[in-house]
Amino acid sequence: MTAQTGSGKTAAFVLPILNRLIGPAKVRVDIRAVILLPTRELAQQTLKEVERFSQFTFVKAGLITGGEDFKVQAAMLRKVPDILIGTPGRLLEQLNAGNLDLKHVEVLVLDEADRMLDMGFYDAIADIIEQTPQRRQTLLFSATYPVGIKQLSSKFMRDPQTVKVEALHADSQIEQIFYEISPEQRLEAVVKVLGHFRPASCVAFCFTKQQVQEVVDHLTAKGMSAVGLHGDLEQRDRDQVLAMFANRSTSVLVATDVAARGLDIDALDMVINVELARDSEIHIHRVGRTGRAGEKGIAVSLVAPSESQRARAIEELQKAPLNWQQYDQLSVKEGGKLLPTMTTLCIGSGRKDKLRPGDILGALTGEAGIAGTQVGKIAIFDFQAYVAVERSMAKQALERLNNGKIKGKSLRVRIL
Repeated sequence: MTAQTGSGKTAAFVLPILNRLIGPAKVRVDIRAVILLPTRELAQQTLKEVERFSQFTFVKAGLITGGEDFKVQAAMLRKVPDILIGTPGRLLEQLNAGNLDLKHVEVLVLDEADRMLDMGFYDAIADIIEQTPQRRQTLLFSATYPVGIKQLSSKFMRDPQTVKVEALHADSQIEQIFYEISPEQRLEAVVKVLGHFRPASCVAFCFTKQQVQEVVDHLTAKGMSAVGLHGDLEQRDRDQVLAMFANRSTSVLVATDVAARGLDIDALDMVINVELARDSEIHIHRVGRTGRAGEKGIAVSLVAPSESQRARAIEELQKAPLNWQQYDQLSVKEGGKLLPTMTTLCIGSGRKDKLRPGDILGALTGEAGIAGTQVGKIAIFDFQAYVAVERSMAKQALERLNNGKIKGKSLRVRIL
C-alpha cells in the first residue's frame, strides 16, 4: 500500500492483526506478528497505537529498537509478546543472538518500507524475512513506490495486491503557494516567508544536512527560533529537538526528508519547501503534514529556475495548475521577533530513575510556584526529561527547581 502520512495506515494494519490474534484461542506462546519500522520514534508511536487498540484484550506487544539495553530487551523477548515491533538492525541482532524465534509468525508488516531501504536496511530485512514461515501474510506500506519496493515485493510476496491511497490537496484544507526565486535568494526567502505568514509551528524541508544547518544558522542569526533535524544526530540530540518542537518551545523545525519521515506532529501551521522535492510524490508527502484534522494549513514552495521541471511534474500529479505568486509582494508583518510562547527545561533524570510526569508537574506547581496552566507538554526518556513552561516563567522555574527537589532528589535542570 502506498499512502501519505496521516492517512490512518497504522490502524489499517493494527486492527486486522488484533482481530486475527483475538480470534479462536490457540494454546501456544509464540510471536505471531512482526512490525518493522525505520526509526525508534516510529516504533514507539506504533507501540502506543497497538496498546491503545488492544487495551481490552489479552494481546501483548513488545518493542525492540536501538539505543536501549540489549539484555533488558532479551529478557522481554523471553516473555514472548504476541506482537513484536522493532527496527531491522536491533531485531536482527537479537535474532542472531538466539533470543528470538520467528518460526510461527503469521503476519509481517514493513511500514515506511521506502525509508528503510533509503537507510540501507534491505539486507537486514531480507535476513529477518528468511527466518519467518513462507506461509504468512506480508503487508508492505510505503509513501512512495520506488524500484527497491518493487524488488522487495516481488522477492518476498506472493501475488501481491497494490492499494494506493491518493493524496489530493486541491479540495483540502491546504493552501499551496509557489514563489520563483534565484538560488541566492533562498535563505532570505525562508526568512521573508516566516515573517509574512508568522506561523506558530513550521517544518522547513531541505535535501542535505548541510542545507539544514545553513537554514538554521541563518534563521537564528535573524533572531528566529529554529532547530535542525537530520540523520547524523545522536539519539539524545534527536530526542531533544523533537521534544522542543512538540512542546512549542521552538517555532521552526528544519529537516531532511529522511529524518522527518513518520514524525508525529500535531497541528502544523505551515510547511516550507526550501527546495522543491525531486520526486513529486515526496512533495505531496511533505505538504500533507499540514492541514490535518480539519485545520487549515499553508505549504510554501521556493522554486529556482533549475527546478521548473520538478514544478511541472507536481502540476501533472495534482492535475491542477500551481498557485504562483510574486516573491516581491512578500512583506514582513509587524509583531516583533517570531519567538515561541514556551521554553523547554531539561531535567537530568528520566524513566530509568522512575521519574513520572506527575513528579515534574508537582515540583513546578508546588515549590516553583507556577500555575498548572503555565506548564506545557512533558516528555520523559530513559535518562532525561523535558518540560515546557511559559517563556515568561522559565527563569523562575529554573531557579526554583535547581534550588529545590523533584521526587525528594536534587536534580540538575537547564534551559534549552
